[in-house]
Amino acid sequence: MADLRPYAGSINVREAARLLLYRPRYSRHTLFTGIHRLTERSTAHYGGHLFLRYPAPALHAGPRQLAPDADVQNAFVQCLDDALDLRPLDPERTHFHLTGGFDSGTVATRAAERFPGRLNTSALLIGGPGREQQIRRRAQMRSAVSFGPVDAVVDAMEHSPLHPDCLRAQGAPISPYEDPLHYPFVSMTRRIAATGAHSVVTGIGGDEMVALSQEEHPHRAAGSMKDADSLPWIGARVAQVAEFGDDGIAPPAAVNSMTLLSLESAAPVLLRAGLWPVHPFADEAMVALGEALPMDWRELKRLQRRRLASLGMGSEVTWPTERESFAEVVEAALVQHGTTLLAEMIGQGSPLFETGLIDPDGLRAATNALSSETYDEMRHSQLIEVIHLHLAVTAYL
Repeated sequence: MADLRPYAGSINVREAARLLLYRPRYSRHTLFTGIHRLTERSTAHYGGHLFLRYPAPALHAGPRQLAPDADVQNAFVQCLDDALDLRPLDPERTHFHLTGGFDSGTVATRAAERFPGRLNTSALLIGGPGREQQIRRRAQMRSAVSFGPVDAVVDAMEHSPLHPDCLRAQGAPISPYEDPLHYPFVSMTRRIAATGAHSVVTGIGGDEMVALSQEEHPHRAAGSMKDADSLPWIGARVAQVAEFGDDGIAPPAAVNSMTLLSLESAAPVLLRAGLWPVHPFADEAMVALGEALPMDWRELKRLQRRRLASLGMGSEVTWPTERESFAEVVEAALVQHGTTLLAEMIGQGSPLFETGLIDPDGLRAATNALSSETYDEMRHSQLIEVIHLHLAVTAYL
């Protein structure tokens, strides 16, 4: 995106509102007018001015009834093998993200079965109560099958997002869509590249493959103005455009839109390091398999849990008790480094204030609370997106 910085016109207010409300949408729009996203299967026409044409919606199926002799696990493994076999795989130069989660664990352990002792791994280490559990779960996964000798682990609590050494925090033109944990992800990627790897395989898309529909599990979508009531920094302009957040979005793709946005988030850091990203769960056949599975295979990720259990892994891997997330990493980043960046933003001004997207008084109150009060994860964690957007608009505009 930085290559297109000269074409950034102004802030796309509707897209900014989507991002501030944590309600991302897959569309041709980006945070900047003048810079556009060519979505999957879309066509760009240029004959005096640019016109982007969306494709027809991709067709999707629903759950099917299993045959009496259906072997779901075998079908899943075969589909995973097919997704990996679509690309030539050089085991010594293919690296697997092994976070300790179900999705990356399922992909990496299956590949290691096929290439024993040859596949190296990596991970970002979290903080909080789940940290020691993550370490034990990863160790159990690496011992259940034979992996390569390298395990590039980066402590995200030490290589904290928003660290002064982070290019994003230094004002470099980092896309607002790049990984929110930019500094630790860059640190890990450099370690991977130093091993001579040329490909990185992830578990991105595993959540969406087995997601439950609204009919199966009714739930209110996040990112409404009601959710923003507890965010004092949200400006009046956000409320004016939030109801139009679904206007102009791309039609359904063969792959879930949240998966596509995640791929877009992960790709730039990897590609800049000379690493090609591979995401087996985003393979269309894998998506179709997930759609066809009955609810009891998808609910609570039983498909992945049963696969890991079949390799002899214990309950701490298949049914962990502690939450494993980057919440504590985000908290540390905001408290240690975010307050300084927010204070600079308030003192020097921001295009986000000028457009009415952020209320400076509300942001000042939230920053003071972040410095003096007990951290409120549901509220304060969303300040990191304010910082990311401010850094982006400052760098691009």
